Amino acid sequence: MRVIAWCLAALLVVFHAGAFAASLADKLASGDYVLLMRHALAPGVGDPQGYSLERCETQRNLDEQGKRQAARAGQWLRQQGINHAKIMSSVWCRCQHTAELLGYGPVTIEPSLASFFDTPERAETQNQAMQRMLANMAAQAKRRPLILVTHHVNILQYVGKNIGSGEMVLVRFDAQGQVLEYSRIASP
Repeated sequence: MRVIAWCLAALLVVFHAGAFAASLADKLASGDYVLLMRHALAPGVGDPQGYSLERCETQRNLDEQGKRQAARAGQWLRQQGINHAKIMSSVWCRCQHTAELLGYGPVTIEPSLASFFDTPERAETQNQAMQRMLANMAAQAKRRPLILVTHHVNILQYVGKNIGSGEMVLVRFDAQGQVLEYSRIASP
């Protein structure tokens, strides 16, 4: 009897995971959703004094654990049925490297995804620019699923939720790029 109960429980988990997978892929394909991802693990806070956006070695970067975390996230996304996607990233190297390690091909640098950690007075301006970018993307007749790799400050400003390294937020947004609803996805 315990074996039957265990088997039924296992089937329920598989069914639920499959339903979520189809749901995530379908939502992203609809054009009404975007997946925001905080860059993978890059130990520390902020960037070193005197860093340069043109020189990765001067910035806080992914460590080996962060690189593995980003690659796992890409594998997990494909398991969810997301076989192709448009990947946009902040100019910061830790975001670009995370985006590349997702394994979806070329990464587009998007200025509205840049961190404002050092310039918090830019939070609202950055957020409005990202919303305009999303509104423009939504207006396209047909587009690939959209994944944005950015920073915790950007995600916090947009959805009001602080998330950990490598975590994601699935956001349904309106025609103006404003959040209608969101759900947090733990790092795979």
